[in-house]
Amino acid sequence: MNGKRIVIIGGTSGLGFAAAELAVARGASVLVASRSQDAVDKAVAALGERAEGRSLDVTDESAVRDFFGESADFDHLVYTAGESLLAGTLAETDIETARAFFGIRYLGALTAVKYAVPRILPGGSITLTSGIASTRPQGGTVVVSSVLSAVEGLTRALALELAPVRVNAVVPSIIRTELWNGLPEDAREGLYASVAAALPLGRVGERQDVAEAYAYLMTNQHSTGTLLTIDGGAVLV
Repeated sequence: MNGKRIVIIGGTSGLGFAAAELAVARGASVLVASRSQDAVDKAVAALGERAEGRSLDVTDESAVRDFFGESADFDHLVYTAGESLLAGTLAETDIETARAFFGIRYLGALTAVKYAVPRILPGGSITLTSGIASTRPQGGTVVVSSVLSAVEGLTRALALELAPVRVNAVVPSIIRTELWNGLPEDAREGLYASVAAALPLGRVGERQDVAEAYAYLMTNQHSTGTLLTIDGGAVLV
């Protein structure tokens, strides 16, 4: 990754920030973006001199178009933007809330890719983010499972349409990140403990585990249309 330039939408926290940290550690420069300018500033300060950042609302098409229109050419796009997971039965689901969830996790990714492609250098790639609820839905995951399945379908379709630009997706299970900070601490730690107890590896995933997956998909020149699952064996149990 030495000398490469990487754009990470959602790169100020969680999996995106972990991917940015790893990229910088391996010699890349990164441009991180998220909705909050304060979060952008903190991330850039933490990442150091090879990082820059800009605020971006991925639900605003004109803002996304301008973001990439004003960007220098780059090697890799990573999209990790997403709100806290939306749980609830169909009867409990607020349709406008579900629409907003799709707007960030699916339409935001679609929009980012549309305007990023002209800036991607030869040999470059796009890596999106899904999750194992796409194939292992549980009660109360109707919206989450739907949008993640959509992201995976998008990944495969783009891998064909945009070739030779490589398009892949990382598919994590429950990972210890800020995504779960909306839960009370005791409930959050209880969730991690129960997940760890059920996994063959006996521990909940850490953000560094998933950062390695983004790095792999950016650097492996013969991977496209790949859905790389990082779940500690969750799909097996």
